[in-house]
Amino acid sequence: MNLTKKFLTCALAVPFALSAYSASAVEAVTLRLAHNLDPSHVVAKTLEKMKQDLADLSDGQMKLRIYPGGQMGGPRETLEMLQQGALDMTKGSASEMEPFESAFSVFSMPYLFRDSDHFRSVLYGDVGREMMKLPEEKGFIAIAGYVAGERSFYAKKPIKSPADMEGLKIRVVSTPTTNRMIELLGGAPAPIPFGEVYTALQQGVIDGAENNEPSYYHTRHVEVAKHYSQDQHTSVPDYLVIATQTWENLDQEQRDILMEAAEMSEKYQQVLWDEQVKLDREKAMEAGATFYDVDKTTFRAALQPLYDDAAKNPGKAAWIERIESVGK
Repeated sequence: MNLTKKFLTCALAVPFALSAYSASAVEAVTLRLAHNLDPSHVVAKTLEKMKQDLADLSDGQMKLRIYPGGQMGGPRETLEMLQQGALDMTKGSASEMEPFESAFSVFSMPYLFRDSDHFRSVLYGDVGREMMKLPEEKGFIAIAGYVAGERSFYAKKPIKSPADMEGLKIRVVSTPTTNRMIELLGGAPAPIPFGEVYTALQQGVIDGAENNEPSYYHTRHVEVAKHYSQDQHTSVPDYLVIATQTWENLDQEQRDILMEAAEMSEKYQQVLWDEQVKLDREKAMEAGATFYDVDKTTFRAALQPLYDDAAKNPGKAAWIERIESVGK
């Protein structure tokens, strides 16, 4: 059954699932999940909803114990804890998972997706599901994918073309691809910790950053960087990740229940995300932000060398080709 049909039949399917799972004795288990998000973040809210769904589906036998707000460190630390068997689950973006599995680097390729529908068709289709299983031998797998909108530049001055990027210090999630992207556009990549971006913008250590609208507003970066350019260069998903060891220790019934809750969380998150983007965009404008439509063709042209380089890497080129072919 495809995603659309599942979404439409979810309300009917869940009661049957509840009765089916409750009829047999599900083995009790508590899974520890840590993430670095503020409780107001869409994914944080989604995980809290999943916590309740998991309990409902298992008649209270399967529980999530959530540690939010970076209590156990950032994504790098929590992913390593999964590898070490010190944690069961975490949230990681494709960029944060790239050091563990190089295939995720394709999500850092600018203008890889034609539009948001293409992105979601990849994420929730065969290609995306296959990618989610890749890090299994590295100590974890992804069991749910979450949309995170399009990342765009924002700065203390308008960025309407690559010429406006010349000499600007731009904060990025540091990967070889994102660093090279900023350099090709004439800027200087600044891989500083996310929690330090506000102060760095305020003090002039950096000139701008790049992220989606909800992050732009909720981090209050809108206060110190009033110009948001809708160049929409990348779409980088978030993932719900579980330790391979934890997954293998679950019996089949527990896995089925967990995957049911994970799929429900994907649907819930997509709806919540779209609502949040609209709301936060309005709030950002009320706070003084200006949003600019830009000619994306000039950005695409400047970044073509990234695709020329990727063509020399057979593995990466194959993933790009598969992604580009989805929906054609």
